[in-house]
Amino acid sequence: MNGVPVLKLSPIFLAMLAVSTNVAAEQEQTGDQYAAVESMVVTGNAFNDYKNGAATGALRGDIDLMDTPQSVAVIPEIVMDEQLATTLGKVLTNDSSVTAGTKKWNREVFSLRGFELNSGTGYLKDGQQVWSHYMHPVEILERVEVIKGPSSMLYGQSAPGGLINMVTKKPTVERFAEVGVDIDDQGSTRYQLDTGGALNDDGSIRGRAILVKQDENMWREYQDGEENERDRFLGSLQVEFDIGDMATLNVHYDRTEDEAGIDVGGWLDDDGNLIGKDDQIWDQPWAFIDITAQNIGADLHLDLTNNMQLKMGYNNQQFERQRFDSSPQYNQYNAETGEYAINPFDRFDDWEYNTFYADLSAQFMTGNLDHQLLFGANGVDYRYQQTRDRGSLTPVTIGEPIAKPDLNYHSVEAGDPSEYFYYGVYLQDLITINEQWKLLVGVRYDDLDRDTDSSNDDSDSVLPRFGVVYQPLANTTIYANYSESFEPQTEVNDVNDVNDGDNLDPVTSEAWEVGSKVELFEGHLLLTGAYFDITKKDIILTHDYSDPANPELDSRTSQDGEQQHKGFEFGAQGRAGEKLFVSASTMYLDAEYTNHTTLEGKRPIDTPEWSANAWTRYELTDALAVNLGAIYEGDRYANTSNTITKDSYTRVDFGASYKFKFTNTDVDLRFNVENVFDTDYLGGGDYDEVTIGEERNFNVSITAAF
Repeated sequence: MNGVPVLKLSPIFLAMLAVSTNVAAEQEQTGDQYAAVESMVVTGNAFNDYKNGAATGALRGDIDLMDTPQSVAVIPEIVMDEQLATTLGKVLTNDSSVTAGTKKWNREVFSLRGFELNSGTGYLKDGQQVWSHYMHPVEILERVEVIKGPSSMLYGQSAPGGLINMVTKKPTVERFAEVGVDIDDQGSTRYQLDTGGALNDDGSIRGRAILVKQDENMWREYQDGEENERDRFLGSLQVEFDIGDMATLNVHYDRTEDEAGIDVGGWLDDDGNLIGKDDQIWDQPWAFIDITAQNIGADLHLDLTNNMQLKMGYNNQQFERQRFDSSPQYNQYNAETGEYAINPFDRFDDWEYNTFYADLSAQFMTGNLDHQLLFGANGVDYRYQQTRDRGSLTPVTIGEPIAKPDLNYHSVEAGDPSEYFYYGVYLQDLITINEQWKLLVGVRYDDLDRDTDSSNDDSDSVLPRFGVVYQPLANTTIYANYSESFEPQTEVNDVNDVNDGDNLDPVTSEAWEVGSKVELFEGHLLLTGAYFDITKKDIILTHDYSDPANPELDSRTSQDGEQQHKGFEFGAQGRAGEKLFVSASTMYLDAEYTNHTTLEGKRPIDTPEWSANAWTRYELTDALAVNLGAIYEGDRYANTSNTITKDSYTRVDFGASYKFKFTNTDVDLRFNVENVFDTDYLGGGDYDEVTIGEERNFNVSITAAF
C-alpha cells in the first residue's frame, strides 16, 4: 500500500503459531484423561442460543440479569460469527441504544443513550478500562456487554450513557483447533486460527492462541483512483494455571498491528447533500495511520472460602500510533472552483495505560437477610506524549492530488508528557430481603492526581448508587435505580483548537431508571424494557472556528451548560420458538441541551429520536439456517446548530449457513449480503466527517473445527 510501511511480524507471534500448531496436532491424544475436570467444551460454530443469563461487568460478578437493577444487553459470540463481524461497530449494531459516530483515523466512535463514549474511560476489556483509539479486535471476544446508565460507582471515570465491556475467550481443557477464512466482493480477506486446550496431563495448565491476518480493500477510493487499504495482524495468547484447589492464575498477551490509509469521511453542504461522489476520499493517497497496540497482564482468582472470593488483576497497555495526515480542511472548500486545502502533519502518539483492580466478594446472612457484598478498588496510571512535525496550508483541486510533503516527526522534539494517576475504592451490597425483594446499595470514593504544578488539576468525589428489584412472578422482575457519574478531564489536546492546552473541569451527571425484565419460553427468551432520565452537567463541546489571520485554527472547545437525555428502550434476546432465534431492540430518545448559553433547546449530533435493529435465525434443518436482519435510524442532526439533517434509513441484511462433516471435521459455510436493497444512507459523524453507508456487498466464509 502506497505510503504505508510493510507489516511487521514479531518473533513472539511466530512462537505462538508454533505452540498453536502443536496443540492442534496433539488433540487426538486427549482420550478420557480430563473427564474429571470441569471445563467448557468448544464445539466450533454450533447453533447456540442468543440469550445470556448474566453479565459480569454490570455488578462486577456473576449475578443473574434478572437480579440486576439495570438495563444490560449481551451480544454473544454466535451473533458476531453469523454476521461475520470484523469490527466492534458491526457488533454494536445489535443494540439500538448504541449509535455510531465518525470512523475517521481508522477508529470508531460510539454514543450510548446519546452520550459519546470517551476513548479512555468508555470501554472495558474483562472489566478493566482500555485505551480505545483503534479498532478493537473482535476475534478474541466471546461476548460484548452493553452496560447502560452511569457505572462510575464501580468503574470510576465513565460517561453517563454507560460502558462497553468486551469479554475475551478463555482457555479450555478440551483441545481444539478452528481455522477459517472469509472474503468479500471487494477482494478483502481475513484468515483466522483459534486453538488451545490442556498443556499438561491433568489439565491444570491450559492455553489458548488466536491469530488473525486481514487485508481489507475499502469501497471508497482516492481521487487518483488508488484504493484505500487496511492491513491488520492480531496475535493473542492466554495461559491459565490452577494453583491447588483454591486459585486460578490467567496470564494474557495480545498485540494488534493495524495500518491503513486515512479517510476522514464525506462532506455535506448546508442543505445536507453530499459534496462530490459517495466514494470520493478527500484525504491524499499518501496519508496513513500505523497503529501498534499491545496488552499484557494477569488475573488471579482465589477462593478463600466457599462463600468468599478474592479477584485481582493488572493490565499494561502500550499504544503507539504514527499518523501522517493530509488533514483536508472543510472550511477551505470552494464549491465554485472545486478547490479546498490540506494542512498536513506527521505525528507520533505514545500512550501507556496501566490498570489494576482488587475485588473481595462475600455471601453471608444477617438475620433473614442474604448479602452479596463486594468491596474493591481499581485505578489507572496514564501517560501520554506526542511528537509532531507540521506542514503548511496547501491548496488542492479536486481530482489533482499533490505530492507527499517532506515531513518527519523524528526531526522535532517530543512535547511534554501528560500524566495522571487515578483510583477509587467502592463498596456494594446486593441484599435479598425475601423471595420478592432485593435491594442494591453502593458508594465509591474517587481521587485523581495530575502531574502538574496546579492544585486545580486534582479532584475527588463520592458517588452513591441505589437500586431495588421486585419479583412479583418467578419469570418477571421490576426494578428501579439511581446513580451518578464523575468524569475528570485533562486538557484540550488539539493544536488546531483555539483553546489547545487549556485544562477542563470534571463533568458530572445523575440518572434515574425504571424497567422490567420477563423470561418466556421456559426461560429461553428474555424481554426487557426501561425508561431513563439522565442529566449531564458542565458539558464539553467543540465548535467550528474561523479566523482569517490564523487559518490553521478551525475549532474552539468550550465547557458550558447541561444536557438532558430521557427515553425508553425495549429488547428481546433468545429463542422464540423451536427453530426461531431473535435479537432485537428499539430506543426512543428525547435529547437536548439545557441551560446552555448558545445551544439551549438544540439536539446533540447523531441522536436519532427513534432507532431499532433486529437479527434473526431460522433453522430449516439441523444443518441449514437462514438469517434476516434490519437496522433503522431516524433523522439525525449533523451539526450542533441543528441546521443540517441526515435522513432516516433502513438497511436490510441477509445470511445463510450450512454445516456438514468432512473426514471427521466440522465445516461451516456462510454467505451474507449486507444492505440487500442497496440503500443509500449516511452513517455517523458531523457534516465534515460523516460516514457514507456502504453499497450492497457480499461476504463468504468457511470455517473448519477439528
